[in-house]
Amino acid sequence: MAPTDPRPLGVFDSGIGGLTVVRELMRQLPGEELVYFGDVARLPYGNKSPEGVTRFSREICSFLLAKDVKAIVVACNTASALALPALVDELPVPVVGVIESGARAAVAKTKSGRVGVIATASTVRSGAYAAAVRALAPGIEVVERACPLFVPLVEEGWIDHPVTRQVAHEYLAPLEDHRLDTLVLGCTHYPLLEGVLGRELGQGVTLIDSGRETAAAVKALLEARGLAAPAGRAPHHALYLSDLPLAFTATAERFLGRALPPVEVVPVPG
Repeated sequence: MAPTDPRPLGVFDSGIGGLTVVRELMRQLPGEELVYFGDVARLPYGNKSPEGVTRFSREICSFLLAKDVKAIVVACNTASALALPALVDELPVPVVGVIESGARAAVAKTKSGRVGVIATASTVRSGAYAAAVRALAPGIEVVERACPLFVPLVEEGWIDHPVTRQVAHEYLAPLEDHRLDTLVLGCTHYPLLEGVLGRELGQGVTLIDSGRETAAAVKALLEARGLAAPAGRAPHHALYLSDLPLAFTATAERFLGRALPPVEVVPVPG
């Protein structure tokens, strides 16, 4: 019989966007208990220094380790871009980020060798997705495009709104000249816009949901290391925030796609 580990998985993000990653973890790993920390009090991470993002990430990981997690998922593109190497080196448990998982899937899916990435301005500025793709396949052309308005539109609930469709057209039209066949959704908010983006780009472009790919990578890691949860149990999840935003429940349930687990507000770790 394969070894198992009943301890929970830790997941963190700068806010609540990482709940789209949690949604995929729940779908692909239904027996795993999840402990999520959303650092709402200090978002956005995108305008923070690399040193600041790394410090915040270390503090959150210390909090999660105190909950006896067996692995940590960095469900934040900025933290994955800036802090992941330090966390992998320093932490006593496996750490998985969203960027490498999305990049690996894009390399596997593209047939033309032309990959697009849409993300927040800070993630595009970091060049982390392009670097990850080229590390796997140096010959692939990577085109990145910042789409900052998608985040507030998603949080407003304007998932398939005329304004959102117009914004998607404005952002994605310049990518048409590059004849992409694969597009990475490089922000945890963007999977909620998959329908709008797919219609705008057409059937010839494969959309890569980094959260979905990250969950698949976590599943493979747990199975390979004998860390998967025992079969047949009903997990109890926990959701921690460093602040409680207005209208939080409705927005968070939109991201998670289901009713929320118990929510607790805790002081900023550290």
